Amino acid sequence: MYTRIYYFRFPKDTSDQPVIYHVIKKHDVEVNILRADILPQREGVMILELRGTKVNVKHALSYLEGLGVSIERLATRVRRDDERCFQCGACTGVCPVASLSIRREDMRVLFDPDKCTGCGQCVLICPVRAMEMSLGREWFDPEGSRTPSISR
Repeated sequence: MYTRIYYFRFPKDTSDQPVIYHVIKKHDVEVNILRADILPQREGVMILELRGTKVNVKHALSYLEGLGVSIERLATRVRRDDERCFQCGACTGVCPVASLSIRREDMRVLFDPDKCTGCGQCVLICPVRAMEMSLGREWFDPEGSRTPSISR
């Protein structure tokens, strides 16, 4: 399953249309509304988590763009500091999308950043603070300190 979180800005002429209904029905995409501010005849804003096959999510996004909706992917990223991680596996039990898993042959914790949705559960549970979260240019550790983003 492909899951991503997006920020949508709807033009005012779509405020009275069942846009999200069509995303669900026509494109077979699950929608979790995280935040919404929609008023009649005004520009609307929504933060949605979309879940489905990658192809269906992409088609749903194309449909929304065709209606004049501006779309921005929320760039929550998670990374692991391999030098801090001591392979305890605590993070694997809380990851809802299995981006963290244990390779049984050598009991190593594997991290697949492409599967990660940025929920942050691993950041909270890691006993040695090896998991870090970014909401843009800066990385945040669980204690709230900030460090510049590092590209990997």
